[in-house]
This record gives sequence, structure tokens and C-alpha cells, in this order.
Amino acid sequence: MRMIKFSLKCREKHEFESWFASNAAFEKLQACGRICCPLCGSSEVEKAMMAPRLRPAGATAEAEERAENGVGIGMHALSAPSSPAEAALRELRRKIQEHSEYVGSDFADEARAIHAGLSPQRSIYGETDVAEAQRLIEEGVPVAPLPFTPTRKTN
Repeated sequence: MRMIKFSLKCREKHEFESWFASNAAFEKLQACGRICCPLCGSSEVEKAMMAPRLRPAGATAEAEERAENGVGIGMHALSAPSSPAEAALRELRRKIQEHSEYVGSDFADEARAIHAGLSPQRSIYGETDVAEAQRLIEEGVPVAPLPFTPTRKTN
């Protein structure tokens, strides 16, 4: 499958890149707020100005894709952080995932149960909406937003 790399920027003017299956896929994800800035977490993201990428005469699509992805260079291009801030966020994500339990959409209920002493004390992370997070804070349950969208875990 061919992917399209877009240059993006958020409302705070942070610039970053991401890959999409198509322009329609980008627009669908953008419309539902699923594209977030890796630096500030803003979902107000738009395409930035981009220069067209032209293939040199005689270059094959496969050779170009291998060069773009860093194949043969020692590191896949998508795995290398593009800034110190991105590297720090990647490390934070790794530590949270390594030392916390993912509870998915049960986050609010589990956080309340831990706070009330009904569930074992432990670090958890998961998903909830803004209104529910606000209710947790008002109830005195210590929560904090993550600067990234949790990776959904499935069976």
C-alpha cells in the first residue's frame, strides 16, 4: 500500500509530519479530531505548505521508497524522533506503558475505585472524555491528561 506523507502544523504553529493512506483518510481523521500534535496535543491540525516530491529520471518507485524509509541506512525513518521534544514524549510513553496498567474505557470507574480503596492501589492509564475527567477532578480523584493518545490494546 502506498502512503502519503503530509507536513502538518497545529494551532500553536508546531510543525510535524505524518503518513496517511490517502487525502480522504487525512480529512476523515482531521474532522473527528484524531490527529494530534505530538508536542502540545492540540487536535487543531492542518496541512502545512509542502514542496512536491519529484522522482529523478531513471529512479524506480521501489528504490525511492527504500531511501525514504531509511532501508539500508540502519534505522527506519519512521522510528527516529525528529526533535528532542518528540524523543522525550516517546520516552514518557514508554515509561507510562511499562509501569502502568492500561484500563481502556474503564478508566474513570477504575480511577474512582482505586481512590475509594475498592481496587488495589496502582498506576493506571486509559481513556475518558473531558466532562468525565472534570468530574473526577471535582471528586478529588488525582488524574492528569496524557500528552499522547494511548495505544488501544486488544486481545
